[in-house]
Amino acid sequence: MTDNRPDLSGDWDLDPSHTRIGFSAKHAMVANVRGAFNDVTGTLHVDFDDPDKSTAEIVLKVASVDSRNTQRDDHLRSADFFNAEKWPDIVFKSTRIEEVGDNALVVSGDLTIRDITKPITIPIEFTGVETDAFGALRAGFEGTRRIDRREYGLEWNMALDSGGWLVSEKITLEFEISAIKRDTDGEQAA
Repeated sequence: MTDNRPDLSGDWDLDPSHTRIGFSAKHAMVANVRGAFNDVTGTLHVDFDDPDKSTAEIVLKVASVDSRNTQRDDHLRSADFFNAEKWPDIVFKSTRIEEVGDNALVVSGDLTIRDITKPITIPIEFTGVETDAFGALRAGFEGTRRIDRREYGLEWNMALDSGGWLVSEKITLEFEISAIKRDTDGEQAA
């Protein structure tokens, strides 16, 4: 029997127009606020012969934060939160990628927000691979991971009369990734 599956080994680039790296946080302890970073770049290197050589790197431009509220976005860019002027990028670099089940990966690496780098492990689901209408080989990935924003120097908050906080300390990171495989010349497939 012939194996007609595409070769996934090689280099891949995130497709920023079809990738969403977002977050959600509780506001005033009653409602979820969601946002995303609209300027996202990243690369993947997949090596099935030697999985320890597989890597992922993602860069988010802090200035592109978008929570659908200009005043809140300006506050997130300020020194109270991300300080986009001083630290313009959020960077994730993998240290290990493991296949832990069918279509299930665990990606470990270093996440840098502001000037603080911490190890993080992210469960990721491989959602499939297809050749798109333009002949490009695309792969999809999804996942979420909860973090404590204070560990990354994101300390600003305001006490509520009820004893709670205006912004939750726990933030859920949301990953919806579409990657395009580069052809053998290093360019994305057409």
